[in-house]
Amino acid sequence: MSDFFFAALALVVLALVVWFGFDSDDDNGGGGLMQPALVPIRVRQR
Repeated sequence: MSDFFFAALALVVLALVVWFGFDSDDDNGGGGLMQPALVPIRVRQR
């Protein structure tokens, strides 16, 4: 039973590595994770 668990765990880890490594959400198409965008926040001037 533990052999099945470790085989499934290895498959899930491999799938996550492939998904996060090759699925690119950014515009340059270079792969990897999408970089966070800096959004300006308005601050009240006193």
